[in-house]
Amino acid sequence: MSDEKKTIKLMLVDDEEDFLNSLAKRLGKRDFDITTATEGKSAIKLAKKGKFDVAILDMKMPGMDGMELLQILKKKHKFLEIIILTGYGGIDSAVEATKLGAYSYLEKPYDFEKLLEVLKNAYETRLRKKFEHDKKRMEEIEMLSMGTSPMGILRSLMHLDDDDRK
Repeated sequence: MSDEKKTIKLMLVDDEEDFLNSLAKRLGKRDFDITTATEGKSAIKLAKKGKFDVAILDMKMPGMDGMELLQILKKKHKFLEIIILTGYGGIDSAVEATKLGAYSYLEKPYDFEKLLEVLKNAYETRLRKKFEHDKKRMEEIEMLSMGTSPMGILRSLMHLDDDDRK
């Protein structure tokens, strides 16, 4: 793979290891950079270490379910787009997942081509949100530089940086 080609960093979380490995293998053939986890706590640790673009979460897992994991990941990683892929779906859980910030909600059995399309769209949404955030931040920095003392600029930049760490 050439250095020019950007791969989408994808985290897959599902307690069904055969399904997880099969999906990882299929997506790996499409040049995704894939990391897998079989439960929520591992996924949280992985998300701290790696900057993922998109995550695919199962809904029903032992310990921490997909909804709880969705909430934690969205709170700590504001540009991470999350897709719920579950065999235990329903309209109520789809609505709840969407309210909690899920990009999409798909039910198993899934159509692989549909999943690829949703992944591509989720990644584009992530890039757009990140670009808008960075653009707004640059505008704020530009405004600061026009009328504040050097120490005032430094304090304001530190505040902006703190906001970004959330």
